[in-house]
Amino acid sequence: MLNISGIHEGFVLDHIQAGMSLRIYHDLKLDELDCTVAIIKNARSEKMGKKDILKVECPIEALDLDILGFIDHNITVNVIKDDMIVEKKELHLPRQIKNVIVCKNPRCITSIEQELDQIFLLTDEKREIYRCKYCEEKFRSPKRK
Repeated sequence: MLNISGIHEGFVLDHIQAGMSLRIYHDLKLDELDCTVAIIKNARSEKMGKKDILKVECPIEALDLDILGFIDHNITVNVIKDDMIVEKKELHLPRQIKNVIVCKNPRCITSIEQELDQIFLLTDEKREIYRCKYCEEKFRSPKRK
């Protein structure tokens, strides 16, 4: 049986869709932080069948909840202090995301002005659709319907 020790202070991302943990690891820029990270892939789950889990030992302030909410707002965020879960954070789709996705429209100003931030606004919460702030090009994640 696999045994991964608990963490003293940090957070545990649970109920990650199986196979998504490495994308989340990179999108949250955890590879740039000096902290301990455990990635558990394909863990058994009664609710999901299989799931991924990320355990991160660093202050919760290092976690960008907007990026995480954009990737998957069904992930559970458990905040750990002194080896105990002290809070469970609920994720929501952010109203705006910045420099996470890139506009695919070749006529968009962001294609010409490379230093311009890639900003997308949530335009349809029910269908989880974002649009480019500058040209209104639609973005819908491949995992979403």
